[in-house]
Amino acid sequence: MLKKLFLCTAASLLLNACATSPTGRSQFIYMPDNQVDQMGLQAFSSMKSKNPISGNQRYSQFAQCVAYAITQQTGGQWEVVVFEDESLNAFALPGNKIGVHTGLINLVDNQDQLAAVIGHEIGHVLSRHSNERLSQETAVSTGLSMVQAVTQPQTALGQTALGLLGVGAQYGVILPYSRIHETEADTIGLDLMAKAGFDPRQSVNLWLKMDKAAQGGQPIEFMSTHPSHASRIDNLNQNMGRAVQLQQQAWGAGRQPRCSK
Repeated sequence: MLKKLFLCTAASLLLNACATSPTGRSQFIYMPDNQVDQMGLQAFSSMKSKNPISGNQRYSQFAQCVAYAITQQTGGQWEVVVFEDESLNAFALPGNKIGVHTGLINLVDNQDQLAAVIGHEIGHVLSRHSNERLSQETAVSTGLSMVQAVTQPQTALGQTALGLLGVGAQYGVILPYSRIHETEADTIGLDLMAKAGFDPRQSVNLWLKMDKAAQGGQPIEFMSTHPSHASRIDNLNQNMGRAVQLQQQAWGAGRQPRCSK
């Protein structure tokens, strides 16, 4: 009887956990999105209290301008914070939170290159990659524990939870997104930046700059968990024709961002 009940419960869980990503990929997701959003909010609050926030208003305005143009295409209210950190990194969290490091702002040449990174990170959120990773790597019974653990990043469970959200590098642990997640975020991010009116071709230039910076020994947390530059650029080029068309449509509709670094 107990075995039958367990099998029925498991079957129900699997059925209810079936989801589809924005690109049409099947996903296994069982954690409630509001719980994952709460984890993102708690993680972001913790980061703001423990990591220095940049006082450079020009940098903040630049990052907010780029992020706002992109999030106009996604909807919702997003908070954008620039952290004083020379590593070349940016991230987006469930709960509509975006963090950008000053090192990345110093690296990019223009608004379009920053849009490529922010669009990619927002792509992870829209695809519910954090929820998918949490669902795959934690048991249902520990779901609530993982939510609570975010408030204690110094613990092993807290570091695991933050790593699954995608911000583990700041707390000394890196749990990389899968290659599937990265490719999906690249594709979604390319379309997002193009729909906002940014030049998608600058995404390739960004990765070339990242490659050069990596060879120079600069700390690149953003790169440390991602696919090779060559495979990323190949994927971007395969989708570039559609993205350029989306940009042209955006310009025709009057969406031409002017964000100054």
